Amino acid sequence: MGIGPPDSMVQIPDGAFRMGSDAHYPEERPAHRVKVDGFWIDRYAVTNADFAAFIAATGYLTFAERPLDPALYPGAKPELLKPGSAVFRMPKRPVRPRDFLDWWEYTPGADWRRPEGPGSSTIGRENEPVVHVAFEDAAAYAVWAGKDLPTEAEWEYAARGGLDGAEYCWGDAFTPEGRWMANTWQGEFPWRNHVEDGFAERAPVGAFPPNGYGLFDMAGNVWQWTKDWYAAGHAHDPGQPCCAPRNPQGVAEERSYDAAQPGPRVGRKVIKGGSYLCAPNYCQRYRPAARYPQMIDTTTSHIGFRCVKRST
Repeated sequence: MGIGPPDSMVQIPDGAFRMGSDAHYPEERPAHRVKVDGFWIDRYAVTNADFAAFIAATGYLTFAERPLDPALYPGAKPELLKPGSAVFRMPKRPVRPRDFLDWWEYTPGADWRRPEGPGSSTIGRENEPVVHVAFEDAAAYAVWAGKDLPTEAEWEYAARGGLDGAEYCWGDAFTPEGRWMANTWQGEFPWRNHVEDGFAERAPVGAFPPNGYGLFDMAGNVWQWTKDWYAAGHAHDPGQPCCAPRNPQGVAEERSYDAAQPGPRVGRKVIKGGSYLCAPNYCQRYRPAARYPQMIDTTTSHIGFRCVKRST
């Protein structure tokens, strides 16, 4: 490939695979063949310790640590313009997973250093994946590290671990022989978690078995940013079934806007992998084909990232 193996990265070979799924959420359709050039990808999601090294070296201030410009968000409540981020708060009563405001709270002062808000810290949690990072934060880290963020196709190809068409990163059984393979939610989301997998919140990276390529946490734990702009469904030309696209890179930014979203237009990137908040009754997206839109100006306590390195 022309590049040496960076520390803590895994080499993914050139190949073709079936991207997407026709059996789950509409935005995963259509399943189609894609070719991907070989690349290197981080074995683990970027951790708090990794991100702290970046901050120490650069003095970078993340999106969640900066106040928002009221001119860009006309009509926003003053408290929502303060530096902060969205934090998951488990409801104390049974609620149906309909209104995300029942479990998400914008918390002033929440950021990558203080993931639950003021009074919390990452001390003793250095090996957990960093969260409360916007797309621009992840991209800035990648540039500093001499890497890049993966395309959706690269991410999904790597997540499948050589199991083309399998339901999960490890096969077709969610818990093979009763073994938990990823940090997800067990119970009725968002108010009851039985914690059968051993983790109520984010787990340290590498706490669950790797996939066939030796990659950890490609399902569950935290969602992961990709560099592709989001469109509801894959951009695939059914008129050319013979020709699998090579290294697809998504759609134009304008197509990623949410027409139903009030306020200024904000681009949305594809995030992949699901998180510790994905449950059987809500967000069954702990699968390699699963995808979701995330606005680039939004940070949360369940989104992180990993990086790639290409030969060209």
